[in-house]
Amino acid sequence: MYKVLLVEDERVILEGLRELIIRTAPEFRVMGEASGGREALEFLRSDVPDVLITDIRMREMDGLTLISKAREMYPELLMIIISGYGEFEYARRAMEYGVQNYLLKPVELQEWVTAIQKIQLLLDRRYGVSSSQTLDTTGEPECSSGDTRKIIRDVKEYIRLHPDGDLRLQTIAALVHLNPTYLSQLFKNETGTTYSEYIAEARMERAKWLLVNTQLKIYDVARLSGHQSPKHFMLVFKQQVGWTAGEYRNRFGTDEQL
Repeated sequence: MYKVLLVEDERVILEGLRELIIRTAPEFRVMGEASGGREALEFLRSDVPDVLITDIRMREMDGLTLISKAREMYPELLMIIISGYGEFEYARRAMEYGVQNYLLKPVELQEWVTAIQKIQLLLDRRYGVSSSQTLDTTGEPECSSGDTRKIIRDVKEYIRLHPDGDLRLQTIAALVHLNPTYLSQLFKNETGTTYSEYIAEARMERAKWLLVNTQLKIYDVARLSGHQSPKHFMLVFKQQVGWTAGEYRNRFGTDEQL
């Protein structure tokens, strides 16, 4: 039986998480509850859980501060962040502290089950417990074909919606709760192209659309399509498309944009 420390300053949510663990994770037992970071640290000074599950926004101490201090105390402690805040920065910082999963409220049952199964696999392996589930060589649960298709579909949709965002493999892997190397392998197997090639193509397609459908200046097109340097963008555009960005706009833009 694996021990869980729950940290949440909203009593209703805390009780809901406890019931969720009882209902879906029979191998886990809530051995402690805390309403804030300071109380959680007091608990950690006298006992060692297998898993820390904490909210990220709390009144007296935020979850990121808690997990950083918990990591100093117990470098191998497994942790899950549950939060109503979906900002990318929180996910990125949480993963820097080695958090295994970042789940958003309200927690979807399937996402929760996937997260807790991953934690159990890691703990089973740590303690030499046999498991009916398998890990791939990176330590990730192996995905079924249906799971893989959904993961890659979600990644592609995120890229489509955020071409100017942080699309580094490590960042996107954190969002879908996978090891970056494993995600890269899944992406190549499913799409037939590498992750970096897909990003470059998606950003170029976005640039083309902006050139044809807007009157944005070239440097704004470069920025909004995820290219850091306008000069580099213009060079790459000419190499890949065969025309300069201005020539492409003149050739394919509608009369309203000319």
